[in-house]
Amino acid sequence: MTENQGERPEDRTPEEPQVGGEAVWQPPRPTTPASEGYPQPARPAAGPQAPAPQAQMPQTSIPPRPQAPYGQYAFGPAAPTGTQQTVPLGDSAAPAGRQKVGAGKVVGIMVAAAIVGGAAGLGGAYAGASLFSTSSATTVAGPSTVTVNDTDAVNQTTGIAAKVVPSVVTISASNGSTGGTGSGVVLSEDGYVVTNTHVVTLDGATADATITVSTSDGRVFDAEIVGTDPIYDLAVIKLTDAEGLTPIDFASSADLNVGDTTVAVGAPLGLSNTVTTGIVSALNRSIQIASSAAPETTEDDTQDDGNDRTPPFYFDFGDEGQQTTATETISIAVIQTDAAINPGNSGGALVDDEGALIGINVAIASAGSSAEAGSIGVGFSIPSDVVQRVTDEIIADGTATHGLLGASVTPAASVEGATISGAYLADISAGGAAEGVGLQVGDIVTAFNGVPITDATDLTAQVRAAAGGSDATITFVRDGETRTVDVTLGELG
Repeated sequence: MTENQGERPEDRTPEEPQVGGEAVWQPPRPTTPASEGYPQPARPAAGPQAPAPQAQMPQTSIPPRPQAPYGQYAFGPAAPTGTQQTVPLGDSAAPAGRQKVGAGKVVGIMVAAAIVGGAAGLGGAYAGASLFSTSSATTVAGPSTVTVNDTDAVNQTTGIAAKVVPSVVTISASNGSTGGTGSGVVLSEDGYVVTNTHVVTLDGATADATITVSTSDGRVFDAEIVGTDPIYDLAVIKLTDAEGLTPIDFASSADLNVGDTTVAVGAPLGLSNTVTTGIVSALNRSIQIASSAAPETTEDDTQDDGNDRTPPFYFDFGDEGQQTTATETISIAVIQTDAAINPGNSGGALVDDEGALIGINVAIASAGSSAEAGSIGVGFSIPSDVVQRVTDEIIADGTATHGLLGASVTPAASVEGATISGAYLADISAGGAAEGVGLQVGDIVTAFNGVPITDATDLTAQVRAAAGGSDATITFVRDGETRTVDVTLGELG
């Protein structure tokens, strides 16, 4: 039997029906004190459950979304037949003709947590599709403040949200008929904002997007790009004539522990001021995603991993399913969290239990095989220490620097006869930093500045996280002996 709800005993009459031979209600039991000092509410005896009043939800202009099979939760219109393929969660097999992700890496689909409009979020997938077609993009108004209806029941997350929401903005980028939305985090009172490169370049489709920014209190600003950093998928924009904004507080990502509380704030699916919670699921994680460099941006140097495999991610920029393959990938070090991150969260804040920034949300792994798949609790954020260094350099110089080791590497576990994991030095560049400190072909790097290195992506991500010309400590194995060397990194050109 279920508890009777929404009805008082004195409203009942003796003629009312009985269930199972028992009176439908009985006098309520007295309240009993809880073991921790919290009173327990009086509970009437079992009886038929009265209908609960239905909450009246505000209506929005979102069109009905088609149903998708389990594991392919569609955010927008269903992709054309034949554009998706299922990659089971946890399945280590890569699609035919594509390289498996290295040991310790995310196996599955990296989908950017970014654009809601016609340009897909960063990364698409092995068989990508636009997150939304241009015709289905919908702007949904969100709350302008954190709603608190019961001030006596405010919890920690409410307090964090109240502190952080004013420091997070919604970014709309457009280029002709193509556009989308992402998130950003306020760096200064006068309008410097950090976001992802893929938000302001529409996944590398344009270097000249029109950008507008909405704040949590309802103000709207035009914005210009100060600088982009496609190597770590970060960008800084400046709001025009802005004042009185609320800058985010920074925490050091180096102080995080697995299990620490995380709160993500952003505009998933265009829903501004959305707050989700979780924990730090993993640290020192590295992922490889597609570059979102603007079309005229070129790189003079190759990635440290030095292999020729096909990039694992590609985009779908066309309205009719025409796919554009990414020509470059980047390796970035990330914080993994199970706080729900979805398309549109890209560029938004990941904060700790005091509301201080620990990361900028950048990507998600998906159990589905297209960019339409949603959060499965595996999200990734760029650590705040990297964010602070890169944004400081962009604001000062318009660009950011990144370290260069001067070596091509491959996963040590893939080398015949391997007994340990790490980054195997397959080639040493003449005159580079690695050669300068005596590193040799065949050495296996197992740590960089104290961070464990399990394969080539780890080493590339850590080297790129460091500033050009900075000092680093490398731990490596040669002939079965562990050694350590200090190196001054070159600068990625």
